[in-house]
Amino acid sequence: MEKDSSHYFYVLECADQSFYAGYTNNVEKRVAVHNAGKGAKYTRARGPVKCIYQEEFKTKQEAMRAEYAFKQLTRTQKMSYIRRGES
Repeated sequence: MEKDSSHYFYVLECADQSFYAGYTNNVEKRVAVHNAGKGAKYTRARGPVKCIYQEEFKTKQEAMRAEYAFKQLTRTQKMSYIRRGES
């Protein structure tokens, strides 16, 4: 059974304007890890990064499903998805 902690799907914007999507249970800590060069290989060469979107879920599975679905989108669709969350 899962703990009562929150799970997040997040999107980072890298210095080269590309997007990186991931899962975590602590967004601030995860962004700090990416910016320290100890995160994903993709962000190491593209830092610094900033979190431009996050969405909270009750379970890890839900958050990871959202991450996977986001990664299947085109860049234009990703930008629309992010803008929808800003409303």
